[in-house]
Amino acid sequence: MAETALSLENLEKFKKEFYSNDKNVLAQNVCSRVDPFDVSLSRKVLEETQHVFSNKIESEGKPMTNQKSSGRCWIFAALNVIRLPFMKHHQIEDFEFSQGYLFFWDKIERCNFFLNNIVKTARRAEPVDGRLVSFLLSSDLVSDGGQWDMIVNVIKKYGLMPKKNFPESFSCESSMRMNAILKSKLREYAKILRELVCKGGSDADVNALIKEQMSNIYRIVAICMGIPSEKFTWNYYDKNKVYHTVGPITPVEFYEEHVKAHFNVDEKVCLVTDPRPTNEYGKAYTVDCLGNVVGGRNCIYNNQPVDLLLDLTSKSISDGEAVWFGCEVSKRFASKQGIQDCKVHDFNLVFGVDIQTTLSKADRLYYGESSMTHAMVFTAVNKDENGVVNKLRVENSWGEDRGEKGYLIMTSEWFKEFTFEVVVDKKYVPEDVLKVFQQDPIVLPAWDPMGTLAQ
Repeated sequence: MAETALSLENLEKFKKEFYSNDKNVLAQNVCSRVDPFDVSLSRKVLEETQHVFSNKIESEGKPMTNQKSSGRCWIFAALNVIRLPFMKHHQIEDFEFSQGYLFFWDKIERCNFFLNNIVKTARRAEPVDGRLVSFLLSSDLVSDGGQWDMIVNVIKKYGLMPKKNFPESFSCESSMRMNAILKSKLREYAKILRELVCKGGSDADVNALIKEQMSNIYRIVAICMGIPSEKFTWNYYDKNKVYHTVGPITPVEFYEEHVKAHFNVDEKVCLVTDPRPTNEYGKAYTVDCLGNVVGGRNCIYNNQPVDLLLDLTSKSISDGEAVWFGCEVSKRFASKQGIQDCKVHDFNLVFGVDIQTTLSKADRLYYGESSMTHAMVFTAVNKDENGVVNKLRVENSWGEDRGEKGYLIMTSEWFKEFTFEVVVDKKYVPEDVLKVFQQDPIVLPAWDPMGTLAQ
């Protein structure tokens, strides 16, 4: 088949057609000076959007959190959910768990997980320039992002501590430079490990080398972020200005003795929705080489229809429990106004073509147009006169500058198009759905879009 080249005649025809339409000229005049997405905003949708909900959790967390220039949304969202029952029990008005604490240990564990994956793929005889190893060596090899099972791994191994006991550092809030250092060393170490495996190095030799390499990795992370204390003491005032003190205590003891009774990560399950015909509903999936803790739990995807995810989200919130979720945040999103609505942009009016929703959700996954990119928290739903959910309230982790002091509003239509994961308590999940977790998961390739990490 002959290739289709663009001739000068083609280009001249395109140009004449463009300038023959006055709307194109108007759109050009505006979009050449203003953000094209802002130009496409629907005034009608802005007028009709109200942050009022029929079912809302009893109390939302304070203060509004801000992950700043880092990809830690999955950590922030998890801790924002966990703090709600914790704050209620301790009768405190403002509280944050230390996001930096979990970030520190995830970064250490993630680097070790990567080095072990390099060994595993070398023993599989995967070529260094093959798709799998090339993917592992890509720019996201120590991504800040993560998924629910990964947060569970870190909490169960290292526990939790208040933010006051391990505050933010520069590299917590702006992780790019630290990550650049780590990526450079990890690629260097990957070469050394692959050479050792190819030479027939024993397990003992490989383990010794990884421990030596990880000593340097630990030093880099510790220099950039500080090292969390093995024990801490937490002092606080409750709502009645009564003084309390907890500790000295280890972070694991703190989680087990003071947090777990109010939010037990082992009682929460992550359900996903992947509508691709190749991935059946009612099946368990995992992704090759995805994780953060060697010996920790795998990322397991219990694939269910999106309507079930929305229903369980509604039941949880109506019962007073907030919901962690993962979505593709950037599509049909009016960022400043904090509106996630499939009708919030009228691209067809401005450009003469539509975008972002022209492909089905399944086809967007197939063609690289969609994946989970961000994690946040649902704190309210609104039901119409027939009891059908039509919008949801979202707690983000980008500070107070967007939406209603940091809270976003999402339509149920948007939920169905761009939400991929929710985490709810087991008590809300039907027994047949829970049984899916007992299956041997089908392994998806490392580059599958369902393995994308929320940032």
